[in-house]
Formats: sequence, C-alpha cells, structure tokens
Amino acid sequence: MNLLNSFLSMFSPSDSGVRRVEPAETAQLVRDKKAVLVDVREPAEWAGGVAQKAVLLPLSDLTGPRWQWQPFLKQVGDREIILYCHSGSRCGMAARMLVAEGYKVANGGSLRAWHRAGLPVCRPKHLR
Repeated sequence: MNLLNSFLSMFSPSDSGVRRVEPAETAQLVRDKKAVLVDVREPAEWAGGVAQKAVLLPLSDLTGPRWQWQPFLKQVGDREIILYCHSGSRCGMAARMLVAEGYKVANGGSLRAWHRAGLPVCRPKHLR
C-alpha cells in the first residue's frame, strides 16, 4: 500500500485492522490492568460525563502537538489502549493512527454504549 493510500485509510469509515471491544469486556480488561480506556472527545464534551477510569486525551492533541498524548504513550507499556468517543467515529480514526504507529489498540465505540451497558459514568475531576 503506498503512502497516500495509507494516509487516506486513516479517514475511512472502516476500522481495518482495529479490533472492536464491547463495554463489558473493556471494563474487565481495565479492571485486570490489561488495558487503558481513553476518551478521545474534546474537553467541552467531557462536562456531560465520562466513563469511570477513562483517561481524557482529546483527538485534537493526538492529531496535533501531542502534549498530552506523548507522555501517556510512553507510560502505557504493553497494555492495550481502548478508545471511545461520542459515536465511535473519532475513536476509530484515532485507533487506526495508533495501530499504524505500532500500538496495541481497540475501538471501544461510544459513550452511549457504555451507558447502555450500565457501566459507571462520572464527572471529570477537574470539573467537580
């Protein structure tokens, strides 16, 4: 695959090569310390609540300067990074980018799915 096709595939709706994970499995992997859950929504969206135990790292920082993402990626080790967002689209794009960089990543879908599964949601600490 040439460089242009590789770049364009990051923005395609397909999650090519990215595993999808249901909320219950995500919660178990996080409890077992085998994965880290990351909310890639933007800070203004976090005020409505975030999945408990989620690390808040906006997509705009991943695609931009990586001031927040860079230290996180250095510390994640061999744990899987499970991403979620509002609808599942942005986390799919972020997952494809990180997989291309060699990270073990899964698409956790949406916060709505987390809610539907009855899993805990909280207000971010900085907004309490």
